[in-house]
Amino acid sequence: MKCDVCKEAEATVHLTQIINGQMHKIDLCEGCAKAKGVSDPTGFSLADLLLGIGHGDTPPAEGQATTEVRCPSCGMTQSDFKKSGRLGCSRCYDTFAEPLAPLLKSMHKGEQHVGKCPPGRAENLVSAERLKALRRDLDQAVKAENFEAAAELRDRIRKMEQEGRSTKEA
Repeated sequence: MKCDVCKEAEATVHLTQIINGQMHKIDLCEGCAKAKGVSDPTGFSLADLLLGIGHGDTPPAEGQATTEVRCPSCGMTQSDFKKSGRLGCSRCYDTFAEPLAPLLKSMHKGEQHVGKCPPGRAENLVSAERLKALRRDLDQAVKAENFEAAAELRDRIRKMEQEGRSTKEA
């Protein structure tokens, strides 16, 4: 990809800016980036800046062993993540949970993914969970030989199942 300014050198600096809801991208070569005042004096990747990693990190002394945390599934290390800005697999989220927590919290509503559900489907899931709980209660009532409660639970389950069938047919 060529530089958007000089149109000659290979672009190595890629900037994205959002102004009034409009995204503007620009690709610059190293020379044009310096000329325009775009520089990264720290030399850290975006992942470093977002995670706050690298502040005060010093390379290990010669002969000193590094004990870097490594994902047991894909083998990715924290420095690999710092270089690429991407995690290797789903287990990386657990492995690097501590440094990721503040990043995820700042980017999303929370640290835990709760998923999404299509409209109308959420009610079905709630009903299914309620039905499952009633069946558990029914089993416990039968085991405890509380037949009056078991009969009441059985009737409630049948009613819920009938309501579920009638909604599917409509």
